[in-house]
Parts: sequence; structure tokens; C-alpha cells
Amino acid sequence: MITGNASGALTRFQDGFALALFDVTKPQHADIAALTAQPAFAVYRNTVMKGCIDALQANYPAVARLVGDEWFRAAAAIYVRATLPQRSTLLYYGEDFADFLARFEPAAELPYLPGAARLDRCWTEAHAAADDTLLDAGDIDALAAGNFFRLGLRVHSAARWAWFDDAPAYTIWSRNRSDQNFDGDIDWHGEGALLTRPHDAVQWVGLDRAGCAFLDSCAAGGTVADAAKTALGFDPHADLAQLISVLLQAGAFSRLDRHD
Repeated sequence: MITGNASGALTRFQDGFALALFDVTKPQHADIAALTAQPAFAVYRNTVMKGCIDALQANYPAVARLVGDEWFRAAAAIYVRATLPQRSTLLYYGEDFADFLARFEPAAELPYLPGAARLDRCWTEAHAAADDTLLDAGDIDALAAGNFFRLGLRVHSAARWAWFDDAPAYTIWSRNRSDQNFDGDIDWHGEGALLTRPHDAVQWVGLDRAGCAFLDSCAAGGTVADAAKTALGFDPHADLAQLISVLLQAGAFSRLDRHD
């Protein structure tokens, strides 16, 4: 049985060991310093660093394709040294990588890059989300009747969406998420995207500002009427019937909620 004092000492040792892997300049406990002085520790450090960088590149493939391997791995090395993995699986590593890129001076001339990273992250979250039920138009016809606008649309557990005011992040990301080559210029304007996993594979679709606002309201627990009002606030000419149809086809919702 590990006592409280022993458990605390072990935790401090593990934390100190992890920090020493990424920053040897910080003061270290004598036990840690003795380990870091061993030649094999440098080999282990390099192995851990490479593993984290490899994981980050696997988690952000569109970003890596946009900037190239050399640029990406150099930036990733800086990120890794400042950000320890928080989970046992590296599938989730790099949660705030988009924020890092937004502050990263060498990326300042690539204003779309944080958005592409955010969508890569949405893909990972959609891929790893728990399975959920799926709402379709037939369910609405059967359940909603004349009360549809007083009901709530529960967002599917795998649905992720984002709006980007200043860059066509979705077009740039979608063209670089796959190995396909695309020709043609890109119109520079704000874009949104919805990523879902209604079945086995993640899929995505472009979404306008009204669509993102509609989902924001649904996720906050609003009724369909609330979501419609929010969407129309961004685009008074939004076709709500078409929007809801697109969201249903994409698998954005899991069920209808009744509101008293």
C-alpha cells in the first residue's frame, strides 16, 4: 500500500522527470539531476521528443501539408518543449496547437493556418467521439408534428463546427486534408464548416455563418425557434428549411428534446 507521503513523492518525481525530458535548464532534484547526467537520458529524451512531434504531425495532417515537413517539425519541436502530453494516448495531443500557431511569429504571414489547425482538431474530436443516435427527417415528421419550433435539436456527440471570419479556412483545409490536387483560385472570404461522424467515417460540409449560429444555439439548449432567430440575426435571408435539411443530412443531430 502506498501512503500519502510516498504517493506525493512519487508524483513529484514523475513530474520532475517529465519536465526534465523537455527542459534541462530548469532546477532539478538531485535524483533527477543524476538521471539527466547519464548519456542514455539524452537518447531517451530525443526518442520522446520525436514521438510527440510524430503524434502532432499525425494529428494535424492538413497543417503539415500546407507548410511542409521541415517547417512543421521545427514548429512542433518548439510546441512540444512547452506542452507536455496530458493523456496516456497521443491521439488527443496538441489540443491547443491552433492557439500556438496563432501566436507563432513565423506563421504570421499564413492567417489561415490556425483555422486549418482548428479543423484538423475538429476531425480528431469527431473521430474519437462516443457513438450516438442519429436523427433524420423521418424522426422529425413522426415526433414533431405542429410543435417543431418549440422542440430542441440535440447536437450529435461527434458534431464539430467552426466559423472563420477572415479567411477561407474550410476550403484551404479541405483541399489539404486529402491527397487530391485541386486547381483554381480561392475566393478570400469568411467560411464555416461542420464535421460529423454519423456512421464509421468522419465527413465534412461547408457551412455559412447562419448555419454555425444555428448550431451554437442548439448546443446551448435553445429551441428550434431560438436557433432560427439566432441564425436570422446573422442572415435575415437565410433559408431555414434548406439549412435544417443540410444539417440533418450531415448527421448533426441525435434527437429531439421536448421543452416545457
